[in-house]
Amino acid sequence: AIRVPQAVCQGGASGMAFLVLEYLPLASRGSFAEMGRRLAKLHAVTNHCFGWHVDNYIGTTPQRNAPSADWIGFFRDQRLAFQIELARRGGLALPQADVLLANLQQFFEGYQPLPSLLHGDLWSGNAGFLQDSGEPVLFDPACYYGDRECDLAFTEMFGGFAPQFFQAYTAQWPLAAGYGRRKRLYNLYHELNHFNLFGGSYGSQARATIAELCSQL
Repeated sequence: AIRVPQAVCQGGASGMAFLVLEYLPLASRGSFAEMGRRLAKLHAVTNHCFGWHVDNYIGTTPQRNAPSADWIGFFRDQRLAFQIELARRGGLALPQADVLLANLQQFFEGYQPLPSLLHGDLWSGNAGFLQDSGEPVLFDPACYYGDRECDLAFTEMFGGFAPQFFQAYTAQWPLAAGYGRRKRLYNLYHELNHFNLFGGSYGSQARATIAELCSQL
């Protein structure tokens, strides 16, 4: 559906693991519209359940992927609750987090996502274009089968994707009602993960997002 660097080989040496990938000369400019269309095609690859065949990582944070037919339960337990527990161990007070976790279903009334193949870590730093052709390329994924809105939400968290990207994507596959609310919920996962990785203001940002989401319950 979309160009990615191909794996050349993998192995271990001196107690370290290595992965060699195809070298792709990249540029920051190219067809964002084509990237949007191809991401929609990627998301059209579906599975019978949510999750992945192995656990993996989001940055250096473990990402649990036990297969589940229940998206709300999967996102609550293997995404938000896991990150919230890590953040609390790191000293972040999240007094409203348990209320949010107990009421996630309110963000999904009338909406049942498909288990779509996701990039999983789709911000502008993990996307580019081939220098010679402008063909879109995605890399550094944290793959799993989940709600396609998770990928789209993260593209908006830090910006960097041109309007043509969203226009072309939604022309291929329109978004369902309620995306605006769920977008904040899905990006909370990344706010928490950024706190767990880097600390700093991401903690207060996550706490504010939880308070905002709880006010909508």
